[in-house]
Amino acid sequence: MSERSRRPGEAGGKARGAISVHMTPVPRGVVVAYRDDGPLSKAMGLLVAGQLPPLPPALAGAFVTGVLLVLGIAGADDFAVFAPAVALLLAGAGSAHRHDGRLDWLAPPILRMTEYGFIASAGFARSVPPALIVALLGAMAFHHYDTVYRLRQHVYAPPWLATAGLGWDGRMLVVALGGLLDVMTAVFVLLAVYLWALFGWESLTCWLAAPRTPDEAVDSAPQD
Repeated sequence: MSERSRRPGEAGGKARGAISVHMTPVPRGVVVAYRDDGPLSKAMGLLVAGQLPPLPPALAGAFVTGVLLVLGIAGADDFAVFAPAVALLLAGAGSAHRHDGRLDWLAPPILRMTEYGFIASAGFARSVPPALIVALLGAMAFHHYDTVYRLRQHVYAPPWLATAGLGWDGRMLVVALGGLLDVMTAVFVLLAVYLWALFGWESLTCWLAAPRTPDEAVDSAPQD
């Protein structure tokens, strides 16, 4: 067999290896990568050693959070403003599960919808300028949209990104803290700038480092 006829097969194999070398190893389950869990959520998942299915706690947390938002808790002036974020932390108990059930794919969109709903509710309740609310939600949406396309191309984000990005749990708690201290507008500004800078920079450098073609991946792969 000629070198030319062998090259496509070799390129495909080494391309995957090159991406794993330049990025991070393939996660255990693709659905887990969509969750965007922060340190608190991951810690709760470790407590139950991945034995709890992810969908029931996510539904329970989202339901309680939704009820609290309808009652106007996001605009509270005391520690009650943390209640929606703490309620959604129930979903963290399922973070270590492999998410291999038939309906487990529903957990990430439930988390996204609830997080966005809380942040929007907290912003409007404290008269944060709509442009700032959109800017913060846009930073998170960009990150989640980017994650979807990374996974489709097998280009995986580094493990530290979820921690640096605070995760859905950390972002909700930071916004709740802004409400407690009555500095919500400042928190929205700082969080939006920080997340856009973090997610934008990391996404740009990650995609620039990813092999564009199989031949390029072969050239960049380490030689045995």
